[in-house]
Amino acid sequence: MVARQSGTSARLVFAANVRKLRFERGLSQERLAELSDLHRTYVGSVERGERNISIDNMERLALALNARLRDIL
Repeated sequence: MVARQSGTSARLVFAANVRKLRFERGLSQERLAELSDLHRTYVGSVERGERNISIDNMERLALALNARLRDIL
């Protein structure tokens, strides 16, 4: 997981960790979107740190990645 460094926003840490986990699990953005019941373009924008994502959608992604939300944050 990417650790939070001084000056790095929690949103960017979350984004990097989602992308890292997705790659590790061999999932496409489209497949992760299907598993989390989110749109593919939304998942992409989350991974780029462009979205101020809700805690509910964070939880959806964590569940789809079979990870604990606190570990992704």
